[in-house]
Amino acid sequence: MGDTEELRRRASGGVVTLDAVVVGAGFGGMYMTYRLRERGMRVIGIEAGGDVGGVWYWNRYPGARCDLMCVDYSYSFSDEIQQEWTWTEQFAAQPEILAYANFVADKLDLRKDFTFATRVTSAVWDDDRRLWTVKTDQGDTYEATYCIMATGPLSIPKDPEIAGLDRFEGDIFRAQKWPHEQVDFSGRRVGLIGTGSTGIQIVTEVGKAVGELYVFQRTPSFTMPMRNDKLDLEHVSEIKDHYAGLRAAARASLLGGVRPSSTRPFFSLPRAQRLQLMEDAWKAGGHAFLGTFSDLMSNPDANDQVAEFVRDKIGQVVEDPKIAEALKPRGYPIFARRACLDTEYYEQFNKPNVHLIDLFADPIAEITETGVKLQSGEVPLDVLILATGYDGLTGALMAFEVRGRNGLDLREKWQDGAVSYLGLMLAGFPNLFMVCGANGPAALANIISINEQNVDWICALIDHMEATGMVTAEPTRESEERWMEIVRMLAEKTLLSKANTWYVGANVEGKTRGLTMFTGGFAKYGEHCQAVVDSGYAELVFEPVGALVSA
Repeated sequence: MGDTEELRRRASGGVVTLDAVVVGAGFGGMYMTYRLRERGMRVIGIEAGGDVGGVWYWNRYPGARCDLMCVDYSYSFSDEIQQEWTWTEQFAAQPEILAYANFVADKLDLRKDFTFATRVTSAVWDDDRRLWTVKTDQGDTYEATYCIMATGPLSIPKDPEIAGLDRFEGDIFRAQKWPHEQVDFSGRRVGLIGTGSTGIQIVTEVGKAVGELYVFQRTPSFTMPMRNDKLDLEHVSEIKDHYAGLRAAARASLLGGVRPSSTRPFFSLPRAQRLQLMEDAWKAGGHAFLGTFSDLMSNPDANDQVAEFVRDKIGQVVEDPKIAEALKPRGYPIFARRACLDTEYYEQFNKPNVHLIDLFADPIAEITETGVKLQSGEVPLDVLILATGYDGLTGALMAFEVRGRNGLDLREKWQDGAVSYLGLMLAGFPNLFMVCGANGPAALANIISINEQNVDWICALIDHMEATGMVTAEPTRESEERWMEIVRMLAEKTLLSKANTWYVGANVEGKTRGLTMFTGGFAKYGEHCQAVVDSGYAELVFEPVGALVSA
């Protein structure tokens, strides 16, 4: 493909015809663009941020860190990249992850294939010409045979639905779009709204630097000690020597990574042994606790006992019994919300300048010019930090116009919730692909493993189309419904849907509720995808080159 700047110049003056357009320059979009380019296709990637990195380009908030081990949260497709890049911590912080993305972009010379600081405003299928027309906010127009949405499950930030937010006269910082320059909180009165994984990470860092920190908590999260370690050179060498085996184990696993897992049901051991295992896992930190028993998301009684163990740990750390009780999650299963990892989160609430505001006991009435007004009175603030998450899974694709055959609007197709085939394709939207789509494993498995598997599957399908002389491919509505029935059937067997989380759309007003992710695990998902290939893509419909498009 030609230089991106040249394509931009031509697009601004007319229409540029390509083989493929990729939306997004996160890890999925980077790999997708690379694979298509290496196939000899004319491809352009379009990214709203100023550079590669996706969510890690935007998420620069204090304490931002991946809660997946770097051995999982990294590409496996290039051994050269694996051997040349060296991680410094077991759980990498945002600057190192962004540096890794930049290293990969440099190594593969990817930036010439992307246009940055550009948002897609529409992607519309032309029934007659069998092309996607993609337009941007910079006035660019591209036509392409294939359109690949690598927009990620978490890319559209969501502000809290609280009256008066626009009236606040202090500084407002959004975790998902943090300033690139350092923010000084010393001596300032800071309020934080949101206590999911992001909010927890912010508390542990900002709590060290503020004059006063007020944590406005609606639903407390279960969080466990990360116990992050620096990686010594000997361990790094061992990882590099054994990448092949580690990656094979990850692909065959439930979570698409090498995190601890178990086949041992909770009640298969006597109580004393169960307690000892939980103590050991708590001391080990990281994902050890999550991987101690096999049935925590299917056996409510087992889940209850593990949740109570964690609540006891909170009470042992937090000195004020009233604050400790407010921090203890209740009313939903442990791990039904994202499993958080922290570094001395609960310890922050033993500091005299860190205050927990329990919004169940004292709700927010509104945001004022000078602070947050509770039912009991106003909390004056100089700074407000919003860590209120994303319009997850579907938000990115519903943020702009996407139209398929006969003008079918994706917003209409998804008005009752996301539906697709394998989380990869959509009935009525030929040659449109999603990387890490809403109905695959999405947030329930290692996202880079999902990205690589999805991209490889898409490229294999394109190979098949070219080899057989086909110009379009899409699933039938029947095959799409069969896949969604599998997703629904699996969802009924898990406790994941028992919490009001972004997993089920509960954080967005008016959004259809329901767990639409594939909960059968990464390895099983891969088996479903491979079965489609082995069948000769029997559940897809194709149009050969030169065929008339059916009405």
